[in-house]
Amino acid sequence: MAWDFETDPEFAAQLAWMRGFVDDHLIPLEPVFDELPSDEWKTVKKHLQDQVKAQGLWGAFLDPKLGGRGFGQLKLALMSEVIGRCMMSMTIFGVQAPDSGNMELLAHGATEAQKERWLWPNLRGEISSAFALTEPFHAGADPTVIGTTAVRDGDDWVINGHKWFITNASVADFVLVFAETSPEGRPHRHASVFVVPAGTPGMEIVRDIPTMGHPERSFGRPGNHAEIVFRDCRVSADHLIGSPGDGFVLAQQRLGGGRIHHAMRWLGQAQRALDIMCERAVSRTSHGRTLGQHQMVQDYIAVSHTDIQAARLLTFQTAWRMDRLGAREVRAELGMVKAHVSKVVLAVLDRAIQVCGALGYSADLPIESWYRTTRFGSIGDGPDELHKSVLARTLLARQTPVEGWPTEHVPSRRPAAEAKWAELRAAAGLAAG
Repeated sequence: MAWDFETDPEFAAQLAWMRGFVDDHLIPLEPVFDELPSDEWKTVKKHLQDQVKAQGLWGAFLDPKLGGRGFGQLKLALMSEVIGRCMMSMTIFGVQAPDSGNMELLAHGATEAQKERWLWPNLRGEISSAFALTEPFHAGADPTVIGTTAVRDGDDWVINGHKWFITNASVADFVLVFAETSPEGRPHRHASVFVVPAGTPGMEIVRDIPTMGHPERSFGRPGNHAEIVFRDCRVSADHLIGSPGDGFVLAQQRLGGGRIHHAMRWLGQAQRALDIMCERAVSRTSHGRTLGQHQMVQDYIAVSHTDIQAARLLTFQTAWRMDRLGAREVRAELGMVKAHVSKVVLAVLDRAIQVCGALGYSADLPIESWYRTTRFGSIGDGPDELHKSVLARTLLARQTPVEGWPTEHVPSRRPAAEAKWAELRAAAGLAAG
C-alpha cells in the first residue's frame, strides 16, 4: 500500500495565501494581542475573518452541507500546520476550540430548530460556545464518572453540579453541559448534553482559573478556563441535544479529526520555534564562533528538525488512513499521534529556549509563552497515558498467545530448526545426508 502526501497546485496556492496572511497580519500582533481594546479587536477580527471567508477557507473542517469544503483530513492537516504558526489564527479561520468541536456535535445531534438557534450563528462567528465536561472531584481521564446531574421536572431539566477548567465559559454565549440523566445506563448511556445559555439563573461562573499558561489573566477573556457551579439551573426540554443518554455518542463527534488538527497546529508552532532557533544560531556569536558552529547547537537543530519531520509523516499517514477508513478504524492511531506530537513540540520549544538563552526565557520572544500554554497538551483531550494505553491494548489484541518457551519469535527448539533445514535442503535439490 502506498500513499502520496503531495497536494494539488490549487490547494498549494491556498496554503501559500494562508501562510502569507498569518505571517503578514497576525504574527506581528502577538506582542500586543492581550492589550488590544476588545471592542476594536472585535471589528478588526471581523475584517480579517471576512478575508478568510472570501478565500473559501472559513470553517474548513466542516462537512460541505454545513458550509465546509470537504477537504478531507490530509488537507486539513496541512491547513492546521499553517494556522499553528500563530494560535490566534484559529479564531480568524473559524476553527477555534471549543467552538469547532461544539459545531460538529450540534451538526450531528441538534434538531433543525436548535441549529437555527445555536449552530448557524456559531458557525458564522456571531456567537461563541463552551463545553462543560471536566469536574474538580472526578478524574478527567474517566468521563464515565461524573457528578453533575440533570433531572426532568415537567417541561424543564434541572441541573446541579460543579464543573471546572471549562474553556471560554466566562465569555461564551452558551455552554454545552455534560450531565448524568440515567444512572442505570452507566457507563456509556447515562449522560446527556444540554445547552445552557449565558446568564441562565442557577449557572454561576465562579472564576477564571489561573494557569501555568496564563497565571495573571483577567476575568472574561477568550482562552480562559472557568469554574462553574450549577444550582437548580433550569433549562427547557428543547435545550436537550439528542435523546437522554446520547451524551457519549455526541461527545465522540468532537474528537477524531480534532486530534489531527491539534497535532498539526503544534507542529506548525514547533517549526516556527525551530526557525527562531536557527536564526539565533547564525546571528549570535560565542567563543569566536556563531552558535550554529558549536556541535551541541547543531545537535539541537538536527534532532528538532528530525523530530518534526517524523511527527509530520506520522500525522499525515493517520490523516490519510482516516480519510479512507473513517475515525473509528484509526482510533488508536489518533491517540498515538496526539500523545507523540505533544511531546515533540515541548522538546523543540525547550531546545529553542536553550539556544536563545536569556532571550528565549524572556517574554521578548514568544517561545516561553508557547512552552507554558502548550504544556497542557499532554493533559487535555485525554492524558497521553490514556492514549498510550489504548494503543497498547489495540496492538496486544492482535496477538495470539502461544505455549512453550519463550515465544514463536525465538525459534529455540532445535528439532524444529533441524526439520526446517532438512525441508529447505530438499527443496533446493541437495541430497539427503
